[in-house]
Amino acid sequence: MTEIPGILISAPSSGTGKTTVMLGLLRALADDGLQVQPFKSGPDYIDPAFHQAASGRASFNLDSWAMGQQLLTSISAEAAGADICVGEGSMGLYDGVATRGQSGFGSSAETAQHMGWPVVLVVDVSGQAQSAAATALGFQAYNPDVPFAGVILNRCASPRHERLARLGMEQAGLTVLGVLPRRGDLTLPERHLGLIQAVEHPDLDAAIAGYATFLRAHVDIAAIRAAARGVALPVAQGGLPKPPAQRIALARDAAFSFTYPHVLKGWRTAGAEILPFSPLNDEAPDPEADLVWLPGGYPELHGGTLAAARRFQEGLRTHAETRPIHGECGGYMALGEALIDKEGQRHLMAGLLGLVTSYEKRKFHLGYRRAVLEAPLPGHTAGAALRGHEFHYSTILDQPDAPLAQVADADGNAVPETGSHRGNVSGTFFHLITAEEVT
Repeated sequence: MTEIPGILISAPSSGTGKTTVMLGLLRALADDGLQVQPFKSGPDYIDPAFHQAASGRASFNLDSWAMGQQLLTSISAEAAGADICVGEGSMGLYDGVATRGQSGFGSSAETAQHMGWPVVLVVDVSGQAQSAAATALGFQAYNPDVPFAGVILNRCASPRHERLARLGMEQAGLTVLGVLPRRGDLTLPERHLGLIQAVEHPDLDAAIAGYATFLRAHVDIAAIRAAARGVALPVAQGGLPKPPAQRIALARDAAFSFTYPHVLKGWRTAGAEILPFSPLNDEAPDPEADLVWLPGGYPELHGGTLAAARRFQEGLRTHAETRPIHGECGGYMALGEALIDKEGQRHLMAGLLGLVTSYEKRKFHLGYRRAVLEAPLPGHTAGAALRGHEFHYSTILDQPDAPLAQVADADGNAVPETGSHRGNVSGTFFHLITAEEVT
């Protein structure tokens, strides 16, 4: 493919304000008339939806632990036709796992290297001044092979604070691309899995426009554009996930929204027809669908509505008599016997699996997952090795059905959330990213 210049917005840790910078920069560049292609490093459903709202283009995940080189190359090809790429890192720049995956350890630094994007490091300078330069210099020097554009200093308290922080950066030889004063109104609303979903934000476009105005006033956007670089990647030949059926009924609303853009792109590219429906609006899946797919989301926030959605539940039961249904995480919970919400109220779900889950008994489940199937899953045969991730707070109280897979974390340690299957119905707590590439 033709080289498309880009940058990666990253930080020393989570919570430094890089998402605000990312969204403001995407909108500012788009307002300047550029075709801006956003990406997200690592497994994340929520940030890419905000990226699309800011840039007007679908945002795609790049994940070196879960994805092999062929899939990474295919996703990189989404930059074709763009003027500039802007990627957003996850956690800290060098944070990944301890055991190598399909092509790396899952760090944002690996994404920057793979794409040739210089890193713009967002440094929270609250509570420090010149000392922030030592942190930034350490990040630049830690791996000299990671390209580095400069820093944006965030949450600066005063002009004096800015002078001192800039002085430290100058002494360290680091380029300051902008200084953002402290403002409490720039925080996006959050809930237990991070940001609220983009579709739920009460006035998202106005918020993003405000971020763009804020960035224009305090960041040298021309310097960021000038710093953008890239590498010429091989031409993509396949690599995107194949569709598990020809006509796929896909649940799509505020309760079921966690779908990876590269998965849907792969399905559509191969000619599959995606038939969206809304369980929250008590819509049944299309009766002509070959497969019903319930993605993850927030069913625990809508237990009463889903329990009362008779057309939805009856549609699932009718479909399951002759054709497959699969649910991921929240979709898996909705296929089960019951869901207990945070107040302890029990809501009856579709009952196609015996799974009972509780959000009242909260436990954080987070991490990459490698699954070897013990039974078929739509689109994959028994024995297939899959890569994905798990991210939820719900606890399994009962899971009486046959396990679907042997599931392990990134280091190969077995995890108890094996998924399950009964008849034509299957479910997992891990979100599928891709099948392993055969080398």
